[in-house]
Amino acid sequence: MTSTQPAAGGELSPSLHFQSHNFTSPQAGVRMLITGAVHGNEICGTEAIRRVMAQIESGEILLQRGSVTFVPVANPLAYQRQQREGDRNLNRRLRPTSTPQEFEDHVANWLCPLMQQHEVLLDLHSFRGEGQAFVMVGPENNQGEIEAFSFSAQEEKLAQALGVQRFVDGWLTTYAKGVARRRDQITVEDGDPSCAIDAAFGMGTTEYMRSVGGYALTLECGQHQDPKSKEIAYQAIINAMACLQLIAAPMNEVPTGEAPGDMETLRIYEVVDKQHDDDRFVRAWASFDTLKQGDVIGVRDDGTEIRAEMDARIIFPDANAKKNEEWFYLAKSSQRLQRG
Repeated sequence: MTSTQPAAGGELSPSLHFQSHNFTSPQAGVRMLITGAVHGNEICGTEAIRRVMAQIESGEILLQRGSVTFVPVANPLAYQRQQREGDRNLNRRLRPTSTPQEFEDHVANWLCPLMQQHEVLLDLHSFRGEGQAFVMVGPENNQGEIEAFSFSAQEEKLAQALGVQRFVDGWLTTYAKGVARRRDQITVEDGDPSCAIDAAFGMGTTEYMRSVGGYALTLECGQHQDPKSKEIAYQAIINAMACLQLIAAPMNEVPTGEAPGDMETLRIYEVVDKQHDDDRFVRAWASFDTLKQGDVIGVRDDGTEIRAEMDARIIFPDANAKKNEEWFYLAKSSQRLQRG
């Protein structure tokens, strides 16, 4: 089944619409949602999804139970423009609204109810710089205020089935810490800081899926233009459907180019903001570059050096960040998958 809904609002092009494709087996099973192009220039997921859909439609892949819904292009405006965002980042402050202002608000009003109809989400992304594919997972089970959760075992099992060798958690908790610190520091002179100090701005597709009772993974498949990224996305879809017993296909190693081995587990523990537009890195960092204790990461506008307080990895470094925005995150080794 294909579901299409016009993208309403403003002077938007009439060619924009939201589209999902559902395949349902007569046999009961998991209800899975797979999304691509949440960011319009990240098309590896789009291409992989369309490849899998064609194989299901031709009978090459057989759905043996459950249901899978594909959204090849979650953000059609950004996709049409071949850029990361339409009006703003869809993967921030993702929630329905009765007063949509930006195009991504309309996306949320369509996509969030769709997520509520499913039990598990696989969201496919890519990144700008060089680097190894990795999977972002949610928290361990907890009853906390930030991200209460009870499906960590299911997420861990699915994450390990995708075929990539790097596992990262800690996103929303660390994001909330940054918001709390920012709230104390930002002044009236800084202008409108609403995004910087709104914890809800850290909520994207996977966080929303967990908030409505499901579980979810973000797979970062590699560099945008790397041909391997769409192969990684494709094999991860197959592996995920096999892990959830939607299809009978055997799970295979994803062609990452990395030697297979134990999954590296990392936990994001700190976010560092720019305090001035002229704060600068001492080198061009890439996500997961290794830091040794005492290494200089960057220099503030007043000459103060920012050093690593412990051995760590730098994640999501953004040389183009503005004052009071996230500049980079730090992650440390975790034993999460090795616990008894």
